Amino acid sequence: MSNRRDFIKKATLATAGVALGTQAFSAASYRKIVGANDRVRVGIIGFSDRFRSSLAPSFMEHAKEMNFEFMGVSDIWTRRREEAEKTLKGKGWVSNDFVKCRNNDELLARKDVDAVIISTADFQHALHSVDAVRSGRDVYMEKPFAESLEDAKLALKTAEASKQIVQVGSQRRSAPNYHAANEFINSGKFGDISMVEMTWNVNQPGRWRRPDLVDSIKKEDVDWDRFLLNRPKVAWNPRYYLEYRLFYPYSSGIPGQWMSHQIDTVHWFAGLEAPRSVVANGGVYVWKDGRTNADTFTAVFEYGPFNDKNKGFQVIYSSRMHQAAGDVKEYYYSNGGMINLDTNKITPEGGLAAGPAKAMGMSANMLPEMSLASTMKMETGANTGADPMTSLHMRNWMDCIRSRKQPNAPARAGFNHAVANIMATQALHTGKRVTWDETKKDIVVS
Repeated sequence: MSNRRDFIKKATLATAGVALGTQAFSAASYRKIVGANDRVRVGIIGFSDRFRSSLAPSFMEHAKEMNFEFMGVSDIWTRRREEAEKTLKGKGWVSNDFVKCRNNDELLARKDVDAVIISTADFQHALHSVDAVRSGRDVYMEKPFAESLEDAKLALKTAEASKQIVQVGSQRRSAPNYHAANEFINSGKFGDISMVEMTWNVNQPGRWRRPDLVDSIKKEDVDWDRFLLNRPKVAWNPRYYLEYRLFYPYSSGIPGQWMSHQIDTVHWFAGLEAPRSVVANGGVYVWKDGRTNADTFTAVFEYGPFNDKNKGFQVIYSSRMHQAAGDVKEYYYSNGGMINLDTNKITPEGGLAAGPAKAMGMSANMLPEMSLASTMKMETGANTGADPMTSLHMRNWMDCIRSRKQPNAPARAGFNHAVANIMATQALHTGKRVTWDETKKDIVVS
């Protein structure tokens, strides 16, 4: 356990110098902050699979040291409320006064909740965060930030007009290797980004499926109208409720679930808020189980200054759910070589060699071969079983609640990845080129 704690502390310190206005605090230092001795009571909004497997363990990695605790859960399904209590009490992570609320109105009306963790359906994140922020609570919200531009704008405006800490679950922003890549690119040593290639491939027919639960869930145990929020009112459908990632408009599927992580690093490293344009293609080619969201998806983005169309780069993103070759890859290219965030290596591969350069009266341009500084192997230790990247991100949120500093992935970062996701989804659905109007802050379908 001590090795596990040492890893988290060292990794937190490794990222502190380049985090967006964030500090890393030892137990002694944060106790000096006004109010730091007060226990922070956190409500759970949505007892999801993601919450129980990753967010809860990550929270509990730091809860004792940081003086945080879970105070209750809000979930519109009776079964999930009972599971939350049983699971968390079984691990000794909550006390006997743990509260079970039927909905967010009940939870946010209480005076004994200081912050919330939102892990609900993709399309609900934005509006659930709006309610929480307006009630004066700090928020950790799972990505995607939003699945419609209207919801994204409202969530961003609400967060930025408040004094609340809002952390979006883009956990790469708290990982030491990604901070090292960002620092290297922005030092000028890498050169201009000329191309980015990203993949996210699995071979999982059951990914996002819940057939056993679909067969057993009862409408009377769920508040279906609350689930739908501002989406069209439709008849009860257990697959929409439990397998929402497979069905638009409850989720965009691949863009919202996977691309949101990777496209976020493009915005971060390049210092850009949105793509200039995107085209996309895909469909349900293999897993024909009634889903409407694609099992195969490819998008090509153009990024660069909006006032200079001659500068920029492309991002090629591809993902499939029926063939795992290629796995998850993120390659950043410049004229001098590449950064491989799979191996965490900087290499001269593909750079301008001496022969071709000399033929054009130019000098060779080859990056040195080196490992990214501060890179640490990400592996799950004992203790709570949290994955280190999410644990670091959760720790950053907790630190920022104490310090009131900007977190690593604020609402603005979430809004930016949502814009890219929504543009790509509209390009997929329409078959047209989609652009971002930088002046009007709006999406234009050509």
